[in-house]
Amino acid sequence: MKRIVSAVALAALCAPAIGQQANPNSGRNLAAACAICHGTNGVNAGGLPNLAGQPSDHLAKQLRDFRDGKRPATIMHQISKGYTEPQIEALAAFFASQKAR
Repeated sequence: MKRIVSAVALAALCAPAIGQQANPNSGRNLAAACAICHGTNGVNAGGLPNLAGQPSDHLAKQLRDFRDGKRPATIMHQISKGYTEPQIEALAAFFASQKAR
């Protein structure tokens, strides 16, 4: 009985690590929150920067700079603090893959 409980406990502890495979839609899902200011898929018709089609490494650096206080912002410094490194990479990859207009 003790072995069964131990095996179940071990499986429960390992499950999150096994399930942490990259979601191919995570960038798109995260980008939905950006649409209010930066437009759908990063194409902005207003005065904010277009994110669509920009190089992934540039976009990721900008998010990190906002997060780390290296780039001044009105709100992006707060928003960027909520993203993990994999989320920043996913966002940058998503916007880089969109067509610039």
